[in-house]
Amino acid sequence: MPHGANVPGLGDIQEKGEAMPRLFVAIDLPENVKRELENLREELPGARWVAGDQLHLTLRFIGEVEARQQGGIAAALRNVHEGSFSLTLRQAGHFGRPGRILWIGMDRPTTLLALQLKVEAALTLAGTPSEERPFSPHITLARLKGTPSSLLAAYEGKHRGFAATTFSVTEFHLYSSTLITTGAIHRREESYQLTSS
Repeated sequence: MPHGANVPGLGDIQEKGEAMPRLFVAIDLPENVKRELENLREELPGARWVAGDQLHLTLRFIGEVEARQQGGIAAALRNVHEGSFSLTLRQAGHFGRPGRILWIGMDRPTTLLALQLKVEAALTLAGTPSEERPFSPHITLARLKGTPSSLLAAYEGKHRGFAATTFSVTEFHLYSSTLITTGAIHRREESYQLTSS
């Protein structure tokens, strides 16, 4: 969706009295990289693998937002200007003790970090509460429940040398996420182009 376009769907969802969607800002992954990540799936007790079409790099999770704020958030993100860059995903790891999130990390080019800071600043100006946790770029592969630590360590060791195909990041997106009984539906609300390097 081009800059300045109307943001569809969000108000309609609320007018129908359904659950208010949660917003987040993310970078999408190319289809070939998603397939490479899907190939990392294997038998791991307690792992609930993220669907391929929901694999993304979250720049900022915003959460539930009142309808009157949603347009302001979309507009504020149009003022984020940063150059495009290349990104390589690599190496498995986890968050939590015991492990709760299985992830793939990545190189951290300075342009990615600068983009995230500018997104954070734009959201703050739009009235979104500041994120107190430091930015830790990763792709969530699976959510874990009761996975034995020995098996998790073995999985991470096996994929320590993993590196996905390098890809170019030329845009980022504002998404809404609506929870339903079978999971979550992610809807791309607006896209923002990065400048050519």
